[in-house]
Amino acid sequence: MLINTQFPLTINQLQKQDQTLSLAGMTWTDYEKFSAEEYLGYRVSYFNGVITLVSPSLNHERIAQTLTILVCAYCRKFNLPYFPWGSTRLSHKPLAGKEPDVSFAFNTDKDVPDLAIEVIFSSGSVDDLNKYHLIGVKEVWFWKNQKITFYQRQPQGYIEITHSQLLSSLTSELLEHFTNQGLTKSPLIIEAEFLEQI
Repeated sequence: MLINTQFPLTINQLQKQDQTLSLAGMTWTDYEKFSAEEYLGYRVSYFNGVITLVSPSLNHERIAQTLTILVCAYCRKFNLPYFPWGSTRLSHKPLAGKEPDVSFAFNTDKDVPDLAIEVIFSSGSVDDLNKYHLIGVKEVWFWKNQKITFYQRQPQGYIEITHSQLLSSLTSELLEHFTNQGLTKSPLIIEAEFLEQI
């Protein structure tokens, strides 16, 4: 078992850093025992025998909520039907399971969301892309260190792209400009400025 945290925890850590617990040598059956009701507020994932639990920080949640607001605003502006999935557990049994920070299907509701978004303060890796590839998510966005990276699913893996293929008027650079304001500004102001730009 590997615990990725520093004790004692300070208020600053709780606001700015995610708390992560990784459990190695686990099975899919073990993963299925981590129910959303029992681990409310945690993101739980599984890949290659490792279960990872992430307790999102305040800043993590602010960035995730800002991204949600911006995607919804985009869809309203361009009259694009959207179906929010939030952090619903996605799985490709018995190989991979993931609870994204934010996820959406577009145009019609589907069995797997089209878009998954990950906010990374102290967790997340290439393994997350491997999980999403097995699950079948078309596009994955990562926010890390105030940068947003878009990835598009291909048969052998994901390739990095600068323009979203799902929300065609969005570039990673434009989205990160507005998303990063979520740490200091009200989403009401951010959304209004975002809608003027797109």
